[in-house]
Amino acid sequence: MAEITDRMRRQADDNREAAEWARAHGHEQRAKQLEERADELESGRVTDVTDKVSVLIRALGPSGRRR
Repeated sequence: MAEITDRMRRQADDNREAAEWARAHGHEQRAKQLEERADELESGRVTDVTDKVSVLIRALGPSGRRR
């Protein structure tokens, strides 16, 4: 199982907060989607590859071609 990063925990918390707002404003289906995503983030089934993608983007540069 993948390690749950602080970034993933914060995103899960943000998703749960957004779900509360959505539910309070009559958007039950969206609230469920946000809660399901939060559950996925907390489960370890999701891999955080943000840092790897950032390195790749920097390597390719603004033109999208390798430097």
